[in-house]
Amino acid sequence: MTERKPIRKAVFPVAGLGTRFLPATKAIPKELLPIVDRPLIQYAVDEAREAGIEQMIFVTGRGKTAIVEHFDVAYELEATMSERGKDMSVLDPTRATPGDIITVRQQVPLGLGHAIWCARAIVGDEPFAILLPDEMMVGEPGCMAQMVEAYNEVGGNLISVLEVPHEDVSSYGVIDPGETNGALTEVKGLVEKPPVDEAPSNKIVSGRYILQPEVMRTLENQGKGAGGEIQLTDAMAKMIGTQPFNAVTFEGRRFDCGSKLGFVEATLALALEREDMGADVRAMAKRLLEN
Repeated sequence: MTERKPIRKAVFPVAGLGTRFLPATKAIPKELLPIVDRPLIQYAVDEAREAGIEQMIFVTGRGKTAIVEHFDVAYELEATMSERGKDMSVLDPTRATPGDIITVRQQVPLGLGHAIWCARAIVGDEPFAILLPDEMMVGEPGCMAQMVEAYNEVGGNLISVLEVPHEDVSSYGVIDPGETNGALTEVKGLVEKPPVDEAPSNKIVSGRYILQPEVMRTLENQGKGAGGEIQLTDAMAKMIGTQPFNAVTFEGRRFDCGSKLGFVEATLALALEREDMGADVRAMAKRLLEN
C-alpha cells in the first residue's frame, strides 16, 4: 500500500444563517440545535474524531461564537457540577485539546466553495476532510471513518454517496459513475440536480468529502456558479481526470437536518434507539398517534 499523507484536518462550514429554522436561529447557531441532548456540530466533530482527525477548522460568521464556546471549558458550570457531585462525563465530548479547534471567518456569504477556500491557510498542503453538520450521518463505523479507510486504500479525492430511489435524484447532486469495486465507485462526473430522465445514476452526494489541497488553487480563481455563489461542486468537477476521484457508498443512514422534517426525523430516530428513553418515546409516539 502506498504511503499517503494522513487526514489530520477537517473543515466544518458553519457560517450559514439558518433561516429555515427562524426564529430559533435568530440568536442561536443552527449547528447548536440539539438532536435530543447533543448539538448537530457535536455529532459531526465526534464523527471526525472517530476517523482519527485531530484538527477541527470551523469556518464561521458573525453571531457564531457560541459554537467555539461549546468546545471550551465552562468554568462556572463545571465548578457548580463538581461541588454538587454531578457526573462530569457528559461533558467529555465537548472538551478539545488546546490548539485543535481553529476558526476562520467567512465575511461574505459566497457559497460552500468560498467557505472552504477561507480555510486554505490552515489546510496548507495537506489533504483534508469536509463535514457538513446539517447532514447527519449515522453508522458504525461513522461515515468519515469509512471514507478514511477508503482513502488509505486508493488516495486521491473522495466523496460520500448514498443510493436513493431514481425518482428522487432531481433534488440532489449526482455522480456519473465509472467502475465499481465494493463500496468504491469511480467518479467520471458530477451533475447538480439533474432531471430524472437525464440522471447518470441514483448515487447522491451526501455531505462528506476528502479532498487534495489542489482544490484550493482551483477555488482561488473560480467564478460564481449556480445561485451566484462559488460552488464546491464546480471545483471538484475540474479535478476529475487530473487526480483519482472516487465515491464511497456509505453504509448507514443520512438525515437532512437542514430541513425541519429531517430534523424531527433524526430526533425521533435517535431517541427511539436510546436505552434511557427509547421505550418511553415509543409509548409516547403511539399515544400521540392514537389521539
